[in-house]
Amino acid sequence: MNNKKIALAAFQPDIPQNVGALMRLCVGMDIALHIIEPCGFVWDERKIKQSAMDYRSHVDVTRHNNWDDFLRAMGDRRVVLLTTKTDQSVYDFEFQDDDVLLLGRESAGVPDDIHNSINHKVIIPMRGQVRSFNVAMSGAIVISEALRQVKQI
Repeated sequence: MNNKKIALAAFQPDIPQNVGALMRLCVGMDIALHIIEPCGFVWDERKIKQSAMDYRSHVDVTRHNNWDDFLRAMGDRRVVLLTTKTDQSVYDFEFQDDDVLLLGRESAGVPDDIHNSINHKVIIPMRGQVRSFNVAMSGAIVISEALRQVKQI
């Protein structure tokens, strides 16, 4: 894996169809995807492949057994959490070329201890009564901004 490229990580995803959408997104943006287990569903390659359509064989996916294994694998790379619990807009944040963008669980985000341990957090500004976007949509918005900033697209 190229450590000088933005990457995406999904913390204990609940919905296999969202993982499939994230895989398609990562193929399209030429970035790696990290899945931090346990997932909220049984990982079934056939179902994942079905959700990811014909992109499954083209995506660089690494599955990590837990949060600690993920952190060890990331080394000194900066983890940037997408969250609704910050005022730091994704559009005012300065991304780096090897950031790992972390998505929380669809049902619960990330636990408070993980949230509190991450120094860099961003929010997607939303208007109206919207509380949050779908996790794959959020990933696409933030990845696009990060890649634009570091000129990887």
